[in-house]
Amino acid sequence: MGRHPVVPDPAGRRHGRRLRAVRRRPALAGGPRPHPALRERYGRAAHPARAPRRGPARDRPDPRGHGRGRLPLRLRLRLAEGAPHVSPFRLTRTLPEDATDAALRADVLTGLTSTPKSLPPKWFYDARGSELFEEITALPEYYPTRAEREILAGRAGEIAAATGARTLVELGSGSSEKTRHLLDALTGLAAYVPVDVSVSALTGAGEAIAAERPDLHVHALLADFTDGLALPDTPGPRLVAFLGGTIGNLLPAERAAFLTSVRALLSSGDALLLGTDLVKDERVLVRAYDDAAGVTAAFDKNVLAVINRELGADFAPAAFDHVAVWDAEREWIEMRLRARTAQTVKIQALDLAVEFAAGEELRTEVSAKFRREGVRAELSAAGLDLTHWWTDGEGRFALSLSRVR
Repeated sequence: MGRHPVVPDPAGRRHGRRLRAVRRRPALAGGPRPHPALRERYGRAAHPARAPRRGPARDRPDPRGHGRGRLPLRLRLRLAEGAPHVSPFRLTRTLPEDATDAALRADVLTGLTSTPKSLPPKWFYDARGSELFEEITALPEYYPTRAEREILAGRAGEIAAATGARTLVELGSGSSEKTRHLLDALTGLAAYVPVDVSVSALTGAGEAIAAERPDLHVHALLADFTDGLALPDTPGPRLVAFLGGTIGNLLPAERAAFLTSVRALLSSGDALLLGTDLVKDERVLVRAYDDAAGVTAAFDKNVLAVINRELGADFAPAAFDHVAVWDAEREWIEMRLRARTAQTVKIQALDLAVEFAAGEELRTEVSAKFRREGVRAELSAAGLDLTHWWTDGEGRFALSLSRVR
């Protein structure tokens, strides 16, 4: 399971609340790109990076002075009134407003007319799915969140010393909760760039961090980081963090494309901090994805509720059982929904009828588990050299640091 939600848009009305944004699909190379922040904003030479093409007018620097070393008017007024200094917070949108609807239609049409049937895990995460995932992270069976937090709490100082990062970029930042260990440790940090598809998560976390850290520039990107990402012009070296084990939700070819695209964003001296869940006893893995309380089962079935609401389908979630299966050959967990009986599901928005045989399974997620040498090989194939490897005390989860070759 990943940790980065697709958030519903309260303004939407068709089939209830619309989803705001699309989750992750490779690769980074194409698509719309944000206009970079001006280097004057940071008062130092810009980090060397490819110059993205000029974005739409809404992404350009504010002619009233935003991004030119001046605070927004409301903050200047607060300072004049004696209010505490708050660091600048900027949000750049590159994700089209209609991206989610088109992506959902395409994924459902392709996935439910294929053999075997499948859906991408990004569609779990409407508001209810996000709530359920937060519950999952607190379950005794679900160890990855606690294990990664343990590593960050104990090793953030080593990560800071090894990277000397002036800019921290977080892909799929969400609430930025675990990231605060890195923000505390990176004492020379000048800029934080959270990247996510949820405007509410970016705004909430970004404004809180800006208020807590007056000297830190926070430039949030509302973007699908696997589709056309370009980073703002910030001081190097950069540390790009991809936490939570979300890379395991990508199939091998997708991981290769993703890592290669991330490498293309980096310059000499930059580094990638990658979170990976590790191969372990099958019983531990299956329990983590099929808990006794049934929270993961509800989370799995939530994808059916999303399709019902957004596309006018008539899935009966109670007519499917949640199944978690360990594939020892591929070393990944699969989450599936198994039809209890033969049934036909109609999807109004697609003018589609989908037949399910009794016992037929719909794959909803792959979550790959890793070994150190496998991570090293995948990074190397993308042009990155693994330099540091940290695990929690029980060896369940790893953070790896790699550098541009």
